[in-house]
Amino acid sequence: MEENSYSQKLLAETLGTAVLVFIGVGSVPATLIVGGNAPFTMAQLGMISLAFATAVIAMVYAIGHISGCQINPAITLALAATKKMPWRDVPGYIAAQVAGATLGSLAIVGVLGKKAVDVGLGIAAYGSGVGAGQAFFAEAVGTFILAFVVFGAIDRRAAGGFAGLAIGLAVFAIILPVAPATSASINPARTLGPMITGQLFGGTVHWDQLPVYLVAEIVGAIAAGLLYTALNAHRAVAASPVETHAVESATAEGALS
Repeated sequence: MEENSYSQKLLAETLGTAVLVFIGVGSVPATLIVGGNAPFTMAQLGMISLAFATAVIAMVYAIGHISGCQINPAITLALAATKKMPWRDVPGYIAAQVAGATLGSLAIVGVLGKKAVDVGLGIAAYGSGVGAGQAFFAEAVGTFILAFVVFGAIDRRAAGGFAGLAIGLAVFAIILPVAPATSASINPARTLGPMITGQLFGGTVHWDQLPVYLVAEIVGAIAAGLLYTALNAHRAVAASPVETHAVESATAEGALS
């Protein structure tokens, strides 16, 4: 069976995460720039959610067969924790994802200019009146749902060809209730990349909130992976006497032929 090289996988993860951030995160400042001083509405949130979803769907089908299109360090860690990928590959994947998220954020500034930074650059931050505990819970729940869908969609028994659609729609749905609390990052690379770029261009960055995002997202993803694995643990089913006799007869016939 042919497989891409590790360097090809890392390049794919970098590109995939960059596209996710450029389109998904970039839709936030684009919406605010176009809307001007008009109040932010649920319709606008829906368009931002759709931008994230379509970026995920596109990348799953574009690079899923190369690197798995994880484009999320929390998903990478959850896959490693459940033995679906080797731990030795994790540092490279995470570095590629964070680099991609940073490049995607820089591309937003390159396309939309300093205005993108002035309106926040889509940097994840707590909503008004939201504390660390509520933010942690929101990010953990959102990332848990995303990771659980990922594990189900990539299961070899799942319907073929629909992983991208299932994961993308999950992202769309998760953002709607979680975004008002935390901007619905549900991805450590998506959290960190815009923060780095925002800092470089003099934007407002709440670095004190970063640990809450990172820990919540990682905990949520790993918990989902472990739960999905537990739900799919198989037990041996004892064969009936008739089945046992049939197997023994076939074995005997095979030995004699």
